[in-house]
Amino acid sequence: MPYATNGGVRIHYEVEGAGPALLLHHWTFASLDVWHELGYVDALAPDHRLLLMDSRGHGKSDAPHDALAYGPEPRVRDVLAVLDAARVDRAAFLGFSMGGWIGFECARRAPDRFRAFVIGGQHPYAQSMEGAREWLRVGAEEGPQAFIDLWEREVGPLRPAERERVAAYDFLAMRLAAQDRESVESALPGIRVPCLVFAGTRDEVHDRARRAAQEIPDARFASLPGLRHGETMARLDLVLPVVQGFLREAGA
Repeated sequence: MPYATNGGVRIHYEVEGAGPALLLHHWTFASLDVWHELGYVDALAPDHRLLLMDSRGHGKSDAPHDALAYGPEPRVRDVLAVLDAARVDRAAFLGFSMGGWIGFECARRAPDRFRAFVIGGQHPYAQSMEGAREWLRVGAEEGPQAFIDLWEREVGPLRPAERERVAAYDFLAMRLAAQDRESVESALPGIRVPCLVFAGTRDEVHDRARRAAQEIPDARFASLPGLRHGETMARLDLVLPVVQGFLREAGA
């Protein structure tokens, strides 16, 4: 089981496929397993060397109980540690929601390590994460079943694999990870690699994501009809053609 190390924190990752490197970064309440479960690995591995990583506090990566461990700088260094461990100089980046936020931070803090960015369900402007912290407080104080009940009441049924993942959450670490995010808007005009930003039309971040794409010099925006935030990545039939088309045109 391969791990990259950043400042003593182990980051679990996997490598699949062959071709130009593409790093996949999952969202909150997930792990790298979702890329397998939803079909992205099977679809993308024939054309890309996929680097799948568990974000710190998630999956099989370490979960420090220290709020300072979850700022944007260590999160970007985690991504770079995976690239270094896999001996990849430059990669394309695909991230959704939390993964998209980390993508914007990578574009700001380490632009020379990336050939293209695909950022879904996210924007680069300041945002409060109090809602996520409140949900995670329920899990930390009342246990996994209370969190599952809340999720299914507010969002919808969880798949069996998702239920199993929730049962293993370190809710305290994940709550520390759900920090309010500072704006990286000032970095957008300086992004000099191709970018794709996408969001569902019923996603609350849709308009801000579109605005971000307009502020990046070589970016396009894809609007996916009818999709809410939490259901977007499950719609492989809608997301994959947009992503694959962009990566082909970007030479990534």
